[in-house]
Amino acid sequence: MKDDMPTSAMVVIGDEILSGRTRDANMHHLASVLTEAGAALREVRVVADDREAIIAAINELRVRNTYVFTSGGIGPTHDDITAECVAAAFGVEIDVRADAREILLAHYGDPDKLTPSRLRMARIPAGATLIANPVSGAPGFKMENVYVMAGVPLIFNAMVESVRPTLEGGPPMLSHAFRIPMAEGDIAGPLAELANAHPDISFGSYPFYQGGYGATIVARSQDRDELAQAAQALRAMCKALGATEVTELPPI
Repeated sequence: MKDDMPTSAMVVIGDEILSGRTRDANMHHLASVLTEAGAALREVRVVADDREAIIAAINELRVRNTYVFTSGGIGPTHDDITAECVAAAFGVEIDVRADAREILLAHYGDPDKLTPSRLRMARIPAGATLIANPVSGAPGFKMENVYVMAGVPLIFNAMVESVRPTLEGGPPMLSHAFRIPMAEGDIAGPLAELANAHPDISFGSYPFYQGGYGATIVARSQDRDELAQAAQALRAMCKALGATEVTELPPI
């Protein structure tokens, strides 16, 4: 990837993820959206419901990425501390905000249902803009380049769709895959030479075993012409190695 291309990072927050009780699905969805948007996901951190860990992750990632997305920790319970951690990371105050409160009131339809616990979901750092949540009402928010979203996959996905049109990325990341029925160790040397010859292309090697050893080589680039040249070089490599029955999956 070229140095001037937009990049993204993600912070997945929650003890339930680290304990194995909950399997994270949000990273996979976000990665697909960001690849399409041309702001590829470059790093993901999973942190506990720990104030200092959350603040550190946000501050470290936001200074070296175009976008940072957080998932989890903005619900109504005492351990939902992401919003206050974001406020601390940016050095601003946090309180129940009128517009967020009105959104919750419209969702629940009864002021008596806006309990202190539910009002926690209307606590927004000063200066943040809200992210729409068409599923359960409680909004996420954006603080500079940090997008703070719910952990529930259905809600997270809806929030991602709310912000997708605002993301300014480069060309989408394209991939060209070669499924080669040869052991990865036999491919590694020539593939390293090919990667050195095409420094702007990202090459990945993924071994498999299906009645014999093989590897899927994936070339990735945002430049279609450069990717086509790399694919041609991969075809030549396969021919030189004597690989037969190579299956290609080119970019659409």
